[in-house]
Amino acid sequence: MQKHSIRSRLSWAFMIFRVLVLVLGLFSIWRLNDVNRASAEIRDRWLQSTRLLGDLNNYTSDYRAAEASHLLSQTAAEMATDEQELASLEKSISAAQHSYERLPHDAAESGTYARFAADWERYREAADHVLALSRVPSKAEATALFKGVSRAAYGAASDTLGVLTARSVASAKEASDRAEVAYLQARALIVVAILVAGIMTVAVMRHITRSILLPILELAERMHALAVNRMDIEVSGTQRRDEIGEMARAVTVFRNNAIELAQNRRGLEQQASMLEEKLQHEQRLTTLQRNFVSMASHEFRTPLTIIDGQAQRLIKNKDSLSGADIAERAARIRAAVLRMTSLIDSQLHSARLFEADAGLYFHPEEFDPAALLREICQLHREIAGGIQILELFHALPPLITGDPKLLHQAFSNLLGNAIKYSPDGGPIKVQAGAEGDGISVSIQDRGVGIPAQDMQHLFERYYRGSNVRGIVGTGVGLYLVKVVVDLHGGRIAVESTEGHGSRFVVHLPLRPPQAGEAAPGAATEQDYSGTLTPRLAS
Repeated sequence: MQKHSIRSRLSWAFMIFRVLVLVLGLFSIWRLNDVNRASAEIRDRWLQSTRLLGDLNNYTSDYRAAEASHLLSQTAAEMATDEQELASLEKSISAAQHSYERLPHDAAESGTYARFAADWERYREAADHVLALSRVPSKAEATALFKGVSRAAYGAASDTLGVLTARSVASAKEASDRAEVAYLQARALIVVAILVAGIMTVAVMRHITRSILLPILELAERMHALAVNRMDIEVSGTQRRDEIGEMARAVTVFRNNAIELAQNRRGLEQQASMLEEKLQHEQRLTTLQRNFVSMASHEFRTPLTIIDGQAQRLIKNKDSLSGADIAERAARIRAAVLRMTSLIDSQLHSARLFEADAGLYFHPEEFDPAALLREICQLHREIAGGIQILELFHALPPLITGDPKLLHQAFSNLLGNAIKYSPDGGPIKVQAGAEGDGISVSIQDRGVGIPAQDMQHLFERYYRGSNVRGIVGTGVGLYLVKVVVDLHGGRIAVESTEGHGSRFVVHLPLRPPQAGEAAPGAATEQDYSGTLTPRLAS
């Protein structure tokens, strides 16, 4: 064990504590022995002596009373009873005397007791003579003897016993005073010893605190600072030759390693940031490609079906078709091809809106909103085949300003969703009319509806409702609608009840706001997740 190690210091401290406890215990026992000796003297000598002298006083008084009772007895039976009592008292007095004689006494006590014993013996002789005369009976002579010699002898014995009792009580009082003094001295010395031990304990604890605990706490604080990346710290105690010094040197090495590690980490973070940027770019390209493929495969299927159907009919009925029928079917094929071309342009245009600044591809011009909406409705009638689309237009302005291509795609997405999410059919209502300084267009269906928990995420990119599994879709249609409506300075709202259909309402101004201009009633972020008062039953 090293001379200056913490272990050796703590061992010495614990050894000092043990020695203090042992010395304090032995000192307390030694002082308590003095108190015990004084108490034992009172208990074993003076209490016993006082008790026995009290018994002698009682027995001798009873003996004198029994002597008088015998003198007054008139019958032999009464005399016999008194004599039995006298014999019993004599035995008790003799036993008390023997017990008192066995106790330790000083010379004065012994001399006083010897006088009492002699006086009592003389009284006994006189009392025996009185009892003998009382039996004859010679009452008159016995009474004279009882009042004379017997009373004088009893008085001498009683006085001597009183002196002995008073002396014993006084000696007991002195012994009690000595015991109290011994107790007070012992208590004072024990208190002093406890105070000395407490002072020594405080001194040892202070030494341990200053030399061990405080340096350890300081090292812990330094380690905590290193844990929160504070490298500008100074570590003290590295020159110590104990365990704390070893810990301080280890903390210093840890700090230096942490500084070097932080420098390396900053370099790695820069490299990781560059890699992350490249990865995000690749992910954007991959997502764009995947979205284009998904949407193209879904949107192109219907025009291709139309082209294939018309081509099969031309082949099947080539001999019976007139020139007008051939021209009509060729026109339908051409219209489907134009639709595919429009879809390709639309998808590429949508991708540009997603991946770049949408304003760069926003080209407003004047157009007829009613004609645009009728074209969209007729297109979906041809695509869906048999679907009932109700056009309810009233008081629409003849011309408004906007991007007809973007609005065609936005309203086509809303109408396509209404058809797609109405598996049981049912009429689709397309209502439009003037409203304030703009127009309002609503598309209502009786389809699956939208769950309440999905309403706040409805216009987020790639988000799809929780009840449309199994229905083809990519989750970008409503997001595109939101982008187009934003570009036109409009707003969109939706009301829906799951299982009872949905109603989307688009509000557009007569002309979009210029750059830096806020259109009246322009949509805010929360408008896209708002709901209208339910009117699905209308």
